[in-house]
Amino acid sequence: MIKKLSKYIKEYKFVSIMTSVFVALEVVMEVLIPKSMAKMVDVGLANSDMQYVIKLGLLMIFMTLISLFFGISSGINAAKAGAGFAKNLRQGLFYKIQEFSFANIDKFSTASLVTRLTTDVNNVQMAYSMIIRMLIRAPLMLISALIMCFTMSAKLTLVFLGIIPFLIICVVVIMSKAMPNFRSMFKRYDAVNSIVQENLTNIRTVKAFVREDFETEKFKNATSNLYDYSIKAEKLMILASPIMQFAVYLTTLLVSWIGANLVVNSSMLTGELMSMFTYLQQILTSLMMISMSVVMVSMAKTSGDRIIEVLDEEVDLKNKNNPIKEVKDGSIKFENVSFSYSKDNHNLVLEDINIDIKSGQTVGIIGATGSAKTSLIQLIPRLFDTTSGSVFVGGENVKDYDLDVLRENVSVVLQKNVLFSGTIKENLRWGNDNATDEEIIQACKSAQADGFIQSFPDKYDTHIEQGGSNVSGGQKQRLCIARALLKKPKILILDDSTSAVDTATDSMIKKAFYNDIPDTTKIIIAQRISSVQDSDFIIVLHDGKINGVGTHQQLINNNSIYNEIYTSQMKGSEV
Repeated sequence: MIKKLSKYIKEYKFVSIMTSVFVALEVVMEVLIPKSMAKMVDVGLANSDMQYVIKLGLLMIFMTLISLFFGISSGINAAKAGAGFAKNLRQGLFYKIQEFSFANIDKFSTASLVTRLTTDVNNVQMAYSMIIRMLIRAPLMLISALIMCFTMSAKLTLVFLGIIPFLIICVVVIMSKAMPNFRSMFKRYDAVNSIVQENLTNIRTVKAFVREDFETEKFKNATSNLYDYSIKAEKLMILASPIMQFAVYLTTLLVSWIGANLVVNSSMLTGELMSMFTYLQQILTSLMMISMSVVMVSMAKTSGDRIIEVLDEEVDLKNKNNPIKEVKDGSIKFENVSFSYSKDNHNLVLEDINIDIKSGQTVGIIGATGSAKTSLIQLIPRLFDTTSGSVFVGGENVKDYDLDVLRENVSVVLQKNVLFSGTIKENLRWGNDNATDEEIIQACKSAQADGFIQSFPDKYDTHIEQGGSNVSGGQKQRLCIARALLKKPKILILDDSTSAVDTATDSMIKKAFYNDIPDTTKIIIAQRISSVQDSDFIIVLHDGKINGVGTHQQLINNNSIYNEIYTSQMKGSEV
């Protein structure tokens, strides 16, 4: 884990090293000060040599100022190193997530990914800052202070050496017991984030069904679970503090008693005993720093493991070596295709699909809810890979294409339309960064969106709220169609993306397609027969299998499912 995470230090290696260097120099100064104080008492004051006292006093002031400078410098560099490391790590995680296929994303919940990008990275950042500062300072201070103590009194130093193993054993036991609770705690963080995200995303539905109390209770339960596991973990970790305090008081008593006897017996000087108390404080403070760092590193290890899970996730959709960089045309062919989300041949969503679509044709796909219409079209831009069989676009297997090139040439307006915060123009340029205003207006005219856009006071500079919450469902659909058209794709797929527009507008959109993009292959998934009846041919899906293929009239005459849908919709229109 450490090796994998350390790759993200990158350009912050120098400030990380300088942090440790400044910390080491700070420790040197702090360790020398008590030694100078002992000489001041035992030599200067004992001999009433004020010149010597002043000389050592000025030297101690100088060392204090130098120590302060090194301390400030180490703090600044540690902050830069920690923040930079966290920045690189977040970027690495985000870039990795961008490579994920839908299958990879489904493996991790959205809330879990958010927690890993925020809370987990924060924990690792704090631990890293502690490692390059506290975990350098504390052991160095501990060893240096012990050496200085040993030069003054080997007997008193044994007191320190006796207490250290006791503290190490206590910290190790506490860590081993707390780690499982930290892992459980972070899972509860995921659950809390999931509820918050779901509630905020669907706040209108919550209010429409007056479910605020239910959602509040659900959030309360989630936070209570998080609280319980946090307390379990913290109860164990908090034991470190009283154990350390016990060690401090016990060691102080032993040093006072043994040291006093040594002074009385003239085996030790008064100034040296005073210095021993300072070194005692430094040693025990170092041990407390180590225990605090261990607590933070324990939490960070759990967070680091969760981060590595994402970074190590094997992306199941990859480019081959020397992938094809050009899509010749919009022809599509499904050859003995079967598909399962779980990659299980015994749990197929699509089975034995064979379709041949010529470039420029308009094809309708219709079927009941759950008949796998969306699953079928997601195989064309390779959002998922087939479980068996092959999909061809432009005469080439989709697996042989560069993914970016393939998806640039296949525009999909998904069933769930998504707009992002920003102006209408900025949203439309997702389809083409370099689109001119004229191209944007033309695409909107084809999608029958220009009319309502012109009615807004700011027209194409109208601000869209996150998720498109300030436009209607039909307006959102038409904007998404216009965005897809701006890509000038060889294949355009509409996944039930005109369901919120009236039949007259739907008809005008199809007519615009016929006139404006005659060479683009168009696949239209719809619930309404009227949306697909003018297609070159229509595919009827039922339980993941092709139930019928033909023109509107052929299917009315020969396909019972299509005929049943048509009859029910005609009766509905008559009513």
